[in-house]
Amino acid sequence: MRSSLLKYTSLILALILMLTACTGAYAEQGKRKMESPADADEWMAVFLGEHPENLDGVWQMTPQMEAAASSVGGLAGLSKQMAALGTVETVFPAYQGELQGFTVFYVPCVFSLMPVDLLLVVQNGAVAGLQTGPYTGDKEESPAESDSFDSTELNLPVPSLGELPGILTLPKGEGPFPAVILLQGSGPSDMDESVGSLKPFRDLAEGLAGQGVAVFRFDKRTYVYGLELSAKKDITLEDETIEDAVNAVQLLAGQDRIDPERIYVLGHSLGGNAVPAIARELRQAPVKAHGYIMMAASPRPLDDLMREQYDFLYSLLPEITEEQQAEKDALFAELDKLKDLDSLTEDDTVAGTYASYWKWLDAYDILKAAEEMKEPVLMLQGEEDYQVTMTDYAIWQKEFGDKAGWQLISYPGLTHLFTPGQKNEGAAAYARDAKVDAQVIEDIAAFVLSK
Repeated sequence: MRSSLLKYTSLILALILMLTACTGAYAEQGKRKMESPADADEWMAVFLGEHPENLDGVWQMTPQMEAAASSVGGLAGLSKQMAALGTVETVFPAYQGELQGFTVFYVPCVFSLMPVDLLLVVQNGAVAGLQTGPYTGDKEESPAESDSFDSTELNLPVPSLGELPGILTLPKGEGPFPAVILLQGSGPSDMDESVGSLKPFRDLAEGLAGQGVAVFRFDKRTYVYGLELSAKKDITLEDETIEDAVNAVQLLAGQDRIDPERIYVLGHSLGGNAVPAIARELRQAPVKAHGYIMMAASPRPLDDLMREQYDFLYSLLPEITEEQQAEKDALFAELDKLKDLDSLTEDDTVAGTYASYWKWLDAYDILKAAEEMKEPVLMLQGEEDYQVTMTDYAIWQKEFGDKAGWQLISYPGLTHLFTPGQKNEGAAAYARDAKVDAQVIEDIAAFVLSK
């Protein structure tokens, strides 16, 4: 399985590339092994050059990686998907790291639309995966220090896997303080929900702490344990997000300076979609959430959003080549498989995601689950968002605009990340340095502090 659980379903940019493999031993005679940063530099230079097809047959790849690459036209086809980032401007030397027992070569790259790291995941010398990750040019190794808030490391235990690195950001003072738990959107994501140089969850954490609200954020399970989860055919949104959200509430309730009676859960994008399901689970938990915040959440089926998003992005192109049209048609044909979910077996994938994930989403009635919520709810929407649009917001308004305890706010001039931008900029809106709008932070703080 391509272990981005939502390879084509990233509502952030539609440019997440995560093609990783299951474990296993193998050898490919006559092909080169990826063994050093210099090898990664050489591989990446060809991949980002004019003839990425020259990599075929030269370097070892896992069978799963070969199959995943083949599904998008080989490494040449995969390279073409990088066009979503713009043209290559600077490629820095690779450096080596490790992720859950796998060797990873990080290659910081500056593209014309945004900077990212390209990560080569290597297993026994064979290329097992390629993904985008947060740009490490401004990487911080420890929690930030400030005169207006405190930050401390707080890791979230994950049953049978280990733990997720996290940071608890606290207002100055003894407390106890109300607290907000942050949940990312689709695809693997770090605790800052980084998109290029944008770090919306860091902005929320530091901004809210400055106004008297503690914030807990942590790396997403698929960001830390993507390789282990790639072999899990029955994974659903429960495993990816909901279980960790429930456990985070329990963990936070036991922390000094936190008021266990005033813990809120905030979900962004697909994380926001999960909020009503999280509320259901928390009703059975020892510690419950006092309220919920849903940012850019959609009540519509995920595959409908994907089609709409791709239609919009393609409409921004001056012209669509035959090759681009073929790529779009192939994706839509893949999504057509979801019209007959009953015919899909546990081994089947749709857009790189096992059938179990899609079947769970299909059975999840988000509006019904939201109707069951008795706690206060704050719903936020950027009016320039092309991933989750005002069409979605209108549905929420119709269903819950007059419901007691619900507050809905939309923001002119803000994107999916609640940073300034315009819808017709597409992904380019995320290329500039920006922070989450101050009014958004003020509205969340007012909601939390008034309850």
